Amino acid sequence: MIRVAVVGAQGRMGATVCAAVEADPDCELVARVDMGDSLQDILDAGADVAVEFSTPESVKRNALWLLEHGVHVVVGATGMSDADLAELGEKTGSVNCIVAPNFAIGAVLMMRFAEQAARHMPHVEIAELHHDRKVDAPSGTALRTAKLIAAARGDAPEVPGPDGHPARGEIVDGVPIHSVRLPGLVASQEVVFGAEGQTLTIRHDSIDRSSFMPGVLLAVKRVGQTPGLTVGLEHLL
Repeated sequence: MIRVAVVGAQGRMGATVCAAVEADPDCELVARVDMGDSLQDILDAGADVAVEFSTPESVKRNALWLLEHGVHVVVGATGMSDADLAELGEKTGSVNCIVAPNFAIGAVLMMRFAEQAARHMPHVEIAELHHDRKVDAPSGTALRTAKLIAAARGDAPEVPGPDGHPARGEIVDGVPIHSVRLPGLVASQEVVFGAEGQTLTIRHDSIDRSSFMPGVLLAVKRVGQTPGLTVGLEHLL
């Protein structure tokens, strides 16, 4: 039995994670932590793994503290830079950390397919759509997709349109990313490739937060046997 704590337990994602952990026969939910609570509660509860779904402002601080105090960490909150990830990696050793920009299996496949397509169709843009309470933009999934595309295609074609114009989206590793925030959405992403006489669109939609739970539970069960820092759920599939 894996003893699990959830940080950010009162948020919509955190509450869904709590319910999924409670429903899994291999896991026991031993602590729910939110703003105003102490991370010490996680140690007092004897948690083996903490799932971090708080906010971009607190995720790094919480994850570092947990690793320093001997708790495996699964991070779902976004907003960390490459330097932040490197800092987390330095704290692993006796315990491990898995960071996933997206826990939906379909989203992981979407990123992998986009990476493959970029080798053959280098002209590409990303549109990501999320609910209106998501505080970061672009999303972690879009940033991860752009980095995978950039690594796969090599030299990036010039981005068309006025340089630096806000209507062209944020340029990440040479890939324009357009962010939409509206009520009614959960999480969607389109990766649109263009070539002479053709386009290719790869799209993933999460219509309910339950779509993320199989990936979260997979990470919870595997983090103890996955040494160091792992970025991306694809490494567990």
